[in-house]
Amino acid sequence: MKREASIVLAAPAGYGVQTVEEALTTLLMASGLNVFATRELMSRIRGGMNSTEIRVSSDRVAAYMRHTDIAVPLSKGALQHLMTYSHVDKETLVMGEKENLVGLSSLSENQFYDLPISRIAAEIGGSIYSNSVAVGAIMALFDIDENLAIGYFQKRFGSKGDKVVQQNIDAYRRGSEFGQKLVSSGRIQIDIKRDPRISGHMLLDGAEAVGLGAIAGGCNFISSYPMSPSTPVLIFLSQHSQEFGIIVDQAEDEISAMNKGIGAWYAGARGMVTTSGGGFALMTEGLSLAGMLESPMVIHLGQRPGPATGLPTRTEQGDLKHVLNAGHGEFPRVLFAPSTIQDAFYLTQRAFNLADKYQVPVFVLTDQFLLESSYDIPPLNLSGVEVEKQVIRTDSAYRRYALTESGISPRGIPSYGDGLVVVDSDEHDEDGHITEDLLLRKKMVDKRFYRKLERIRKEAIPPELLGSRSCRFLVISWGSNYHVMKEALTKSERRDIAVLHFNQVYPLHESVTSYLGKAKKLAIVENNAGCQFGRLLQVETNISIPAENCLLKYDGMPFSVEEVVEFLHNLNA
Repeated sequence: MKREASIVLAAPAGYGVQTVEEALTTLLMASGLNVFATRELMSRIRGGMNSTEIRVSSDRVAAYMRHTDIAVPLSKGALQHLMTYSHVDKETLVMGEKENLVGLSSLSENQFYDLPISRIAAEIGGSIYSNSVAVGAIMALFDIDENLAIGYFQKRFGSKGDKVVQQNIDAYRRGSEFGQKLVSSGRIQIDIKRDPRISGHMLLDGAEAVGLGAIAGGCNFISSYPMSPSTPVLIFLSQHSQEFGIIVDQAEDEISAMNKGIGAWYAGARGMVTTSGGGFALMTEGLSLAGMLESPMVIHLGQRPGPATGLPTRTEQGDLKHVLNAGHGEFPRVLFAPSTIQDAFYLTQRAFNLADKYQVPVFVLTDQFLLESSYDIPPLNLSGVEVEKQVIRTDSAYRRYALTESGISPRGIPSYGDGLVVVDSDEHDEDGHITEDLLLRKKMVDKRFYRKLERIRKEAIPPELLGSRSCRFLVISWGSNYHVMKEALTKSERRDIAVLHFNQVYPLHESVTSYLGKAKKLAIVENNAGCQFGRLLQVETNISIPAENCLLKYDGMPFSVEEVVEFLHNLNA
């Protein structure tokens, strides 16, 4: 009897794998089950081979696993693809059409169940109904109320007419009959405790959460050039632009996008850009301009493997150094690395307020895994969410870069008051006019760099400790690896290991040196080849992590629970 289950679907692009994923996760959540889905995609519009993993549980699950309980290859070559990436083992049940399954000979007789999807779909009305057949077969394994499926199809296909709705329902029922036969045979039994409260949860992916966070932060301008995996944020904000009064601009390139964003803040808007590593490379001159102008700016960067085009539809944490050191000259910045869907919302919202308060660039550093993974969460708590605007009404004596003890000069905008708002990319005096006064130059650097950074550090978010402070091993992680570390730590049953997880990677909270200094032994888990966060910690704390205690992954895939558990088990070696 399975108390949780993992399902993996695989087919080339264009087969509708994501459509099946949407139906399954929606229906499972509506029935009171926790769901998590993540995608593995090739960078092709058609062809290649893609897969989606869906985990179903009575507990919160939000991490990638290699083990698969139910594999559903929807085309020729799909089973081989899943086997290549260790998604099929001796305990996996494979459901699909026998004629499509090259590699079937390696499975035991009880591992395969013939599901004639194409034949059923043809009898219903054509191959377009194949996905609904597959959904019906899988949902029968979880004993999903048919009325939920009927309601889903009515909502999903209602605009296409009653006939299309009914044919999808018929396809679902035919698939469900095959699923029920499989359950009756005793070859698979799933019994997952349901919680009716889960049906009221939100099903969000990371890109939607970043977009919602931007809206909650008062974003009313976005200019970007499309680049995976960040484009869904641009799409989400464009879809809701009229509802929330957002100007959306698809720029001709990333250089233009960054400069338009800076111009928007100068005019009084709250702007952002969304991009990936290669696009951000073109934004670095504009980033330095924001530093010199002391302009607020919010940059969302969805990481993917590089350099150059790299693997545009895969995941990595390889742009930390890129973002930390980008731009010429010295100026402060803030780097958030959301750990969860909730983090993606709250930290993006916080980024706008922090950028406005300190007049600095603030980064929201995500990755393909977080942006394209989805799971159910309780409704977001908006009680403490406020748009904190810092713009002042100027008077005739206004000085844009007035030297202040805090380092923060009052920020005015054109036509809001009697003052003249002058900004300059050259070094400037307090009025904003160009200067080569070298004594004033030092004062300006002290103001915009040292004094601001000192105050920004005081607002840094502390890392979260999972486990005991008296641990033998302290394992560092950051960003989207939160859930895999948390689950692996629990499954390892190692009481002598704790995890210190960061969702702000710069500047670091003052507690970090103490955590690392008191640890008996240190280890780290990162999705990059250069141990980038480990090296940042060494620079900031003068404490290094031994190379043998670094688990680094850079093949384009997220960490699986199994490989992190193995790493934790071997830390004694």
